[in-house]
Amino acid sequence: MYPGDILEFPRNKYFSHFAVYYGERDGVPYVAHLTCKDSDSKHILYGRALRSAVKLDPLDKIGKKYKVNNMLDGAFPSRDFYTVVKQLIDDMLSQEVTFDILFHNSEHQATQFRYGVKRSQQIEIIYEHIMPAWKKLFKRNKL
Repeated sequence: MYPGDILEFPRNKYFSHFAVYYGERDGVPYVAHLTCKDSDSKHILYGRALRSAVKLDPLDKIGKKYKVNNMLDGAFPSRDFYTVVKQLIDDMLSQEVTFDILFHNSEHQATQFRYGVKRSQQIEIIYEHIMPAWKKLFKRNKL
């Protein structure tokens, strides 16, 4: 695991949470990830949380099960952690962000940091299953 690597934390059968490995502070590994700003009040409405932010947290706080998943390395060059990614993360720590499961989730944020491209393969997989059903409903004028 190297600073700038994307870490995937499986949450259930369909979704994972994603973070970027930030490095160690006083011997404790930290990750940057998009999360609800108020950890006690997760206001998710139609897949959106109004108060989200990029946070730095100890790796163990996010989860014990994870894997390095630099999923877009074959398609996009990774940006240098020390000259680009670290500064982007540090700048984002003070900004409020709107979480949107379809357009700005933790995977989108992680790939934006590492590659400069917002992508979510887990959402793309869901679209592959949903779109055929939606097309049928459109054709029948039911949606």
